[in-house]
Amino acid sequence: MDWFRSGIAALVTVGGLALGAHAQAQSDENVMIVFDGSNSMWGQIDGVAKIEIARGVMENLLGGWTDERSVGLMAYGHRQRGDCTDIETLIAPAAGTRGDILSQINGITPTGKTPLTDAVEQAARAMSYEDTPATVILISDGLESCERDPCALAEALEKGGVGFTAHVVGFGLGGDADTASLSCIAEKTGGEFLSAANAEELGNALSAVSVAVAETPEPEPVVEPEPEPEPAKPEVAVSGPETAIKGSMFDVSWDPTIAKDDYIAIVPMGADEGTYGNYQLVRDYSTVQLRAPADVGLYELRYIQRADGATLGRATIEVTEPEVTVSGPDSVITGADFKVTWTGTVANDDYIAIVPMGADEGTYGNYQLVRDFSETTLKAQAETGMYELRYILREGGKTLATQMIEVTEPEVTVSGPERVVTGEDFTASWTGTVAENDYIAIVPVGSEEGTYGNYQLVRDKSEITLKAQADPGMYELRYILREGGKTLATQMIEVAEPEVTVSGPETALAGAVVRLSWTGAVAENDYIAIVPAGADEGTYGTYQMVRDKTEHDLVMPGDTGLYEIRYILREGAKTLASQMIEATEPSVTLTAPEQVRIGDELSVGWSDAVNALDYINLAPMGSDDESFATYKQVRDKGSTKLNVPETEGMYELRYMLKANNRVIARKTIEVLGADAALNTGASLSAPETGVAGSVIEVGFAVDADSADQRITLAKADQAIFTWVTAVKVKDAGPVQITLPDAPGVYELRYLDLSNQAVLARQTITVE
Repeated sequence: MDWFRSGIAALVTVGGLALGAHAQAQSDENVMIVFDGSNSMWGQIDGVAKIEIARGVMENLLGGWTDERSVGLMAYGHRQRGDCTDIETLIAPAAGTRGDILSQINGITPTGKTPLTDAVEQAARAMSYEDTPATVILISDGLESCERDPCALAEALEKGGVGFTAHVVGFGLGGDADTASLSCIAEKTGGEFLSAANAEELGNALSAVSVAVAETPEPEPVVEPEPEPEPAKPEVAVSGPETAIKGSMFDVSWDPTIAKDDYIAIVPMGADEGTYGNYQLVRDYSTVQLRAPADVGLYELRYIQRADGATLGRATIEVTEPEVTVSGPDSVITGADFKVTWTGTVANDDYIAIVPMGADEGTYGNYQLVRDFSETTLKAQAETGMYELRYILREGGKTLATQMIEVTEPEVTVSGPERVVTGEDFTASWTGTVAENDYIAIVPVGSEEGTYGNYQLVRDKSEITLKAQADPGMYELRYILREGGKTLATQMIEVAEPEVTVSGPETALAGAVVRLSWTGAVAENDYIAIVPAGADEGTYGTYQMVRDKTEHDLVMPGDTGLYEIRYILREGAKTLASQMIEATEPSVTLTAPEQVRIGDELSVGWSDAVNALDYINLAPMGSDDESFATYKQVRDKGSTKLNVPETEGMYELRYMLKANNRVIARKTIEVLGADAALNTGASLSAPETGVAGSVIEVGFAVDADSADQRITLAKADQAIFTWVTAVKVKDAGPVQITLPDAPGVYELRYLDLSNQAVLARQTITVE
């Protein structure tokens, strides 16, 4: 396409998307594609994730121009969540990278944030934009999310670069703010901003950008110097083919090169000096490829000097009409995929398209690039009528061959039950599948075309399972054509209110396990829940899925008060049945000694346990009620033993509900040193040290009057009711005990054997 004639910028329009010629980039420029891999690319358009749509049409961008240019790929937001530095050059700019770029894009998994400003800046620097012309193609679906100003960056790149241009394709943007932010990048750098709302528009936008990048701009106007005696002009020999078919690429060579910024161009025979047509810079080559114009006739190949626009060499070439054919079926049904074949390919970036009969030249409809194929698959439009298959020349958008094709209405049926209950799964079937990505949906009666409600893709099946909506009423089953969102078949279906009941006790202890039951279950993933009375719809509190059961155990909330047992429909989180239940305060009693020594075990007992998963917890006095220190679950026992902390001080024994860690019973425990005396009903008086083998006198006082009381001497680590020696207490006087011959730390104990209790303890060191 010759969009640059004598400095006048033409306008490229592809599928209704306009691209100004001033945004076109030089064929020698490096190009970096910056691809949005942020998490928002999982958003859906017409039921398909934006990342999948983008992958499907990226070939539209990567035309034949990639064979002649250094093209790279950068992505952002594709590896880590919440990371504004997640920017990666996947492919450095190089020739012949088209296949690698498509492969890399197919492997991108949207994950994180949108640092698009940093990405564009890194892309510019990677291409040495301050010294070399560079083009960035940014494909993004939303706003910068890493607190940078893309407009300010774009202005800086434009001012600091040799010839920096950014084209921006906004896909599925959220609103005016998104559009303004992205379009500013293009405006500041002389590029173009194109916005696409669906797959077709995105494909067209990428094609338009491809056209812009593939073509070359008219060189800057040559400032004529003051007339001076002109030196003799050098002569350059230019050679090329005698003929070329219009729109085709062909080789041109020359000798010698005068300056690297001179041009090789093809122009109409007799065109004025300074006319450039389609051209390339000579650089350090001796051969380049040019594209033949779209109009047949006689042309000249010219070597044009950049300095003064003078032609230093020329050769004649005739542009001829190609022999192209295109063929396909005589008729297809709406939305169906069908095969098209052609002969006489002119250029790999030409198009095969289906368009309405008589559509203007340059209309593309549904299309594919011809590439190096001789057949492709197109999708018929959603509307019936007469259409044309066209072979469209990329150069000038000119139609080279056509065939008539009729798009007819398919015979499709859809069926299901006449009545279902809210949230119920039901089977829908159909006949006459058009395309595997069509939909079966249930929507409210009278919904606009393109409404999907609850839906499934038809794929290669003839029936699927749908879920009825949460609100009762009249609905429609629809077979919806993916192409255009057109409804091809319908059936009425009533969604009725189900009859569901739920029951449980009227009262239960806070934190206790209660058995709940229900009838009329709708779906296995519905819920039974206990929530505060009057809680909003969609509140779940403590819950379980109903699955295939009719009853289930739930844990009551830990706080007392009024609650509701609810049967909650998964579809729409709607409550179908409820019953009031009151959570009452439990009464639990803890038993344990008031004092305990470091290194001992603390024996703890309790009564009226609420839940087997509740806790007994020994925590420092004054610590938060929800803090855990030394603890065990009560399980189905009435007592347990806890290890005594290794720090002296005051502690609190707590009974804590599993439901919310609320403390409902407490007892104070003092932790003493490892050698401290413990008195719980008696006391001992004896020396703290003694000589091995000597006799010591041990005094005592006791409140208990059981039949068998003894004062024993045991090793410090010996079991309580075992000893080295023992003396039975018979009266109130002191007793005498002979110390063992082996030195060490021992313990005097006053034992009530009748009740198996330790009444007093005192350590003694034998020397």
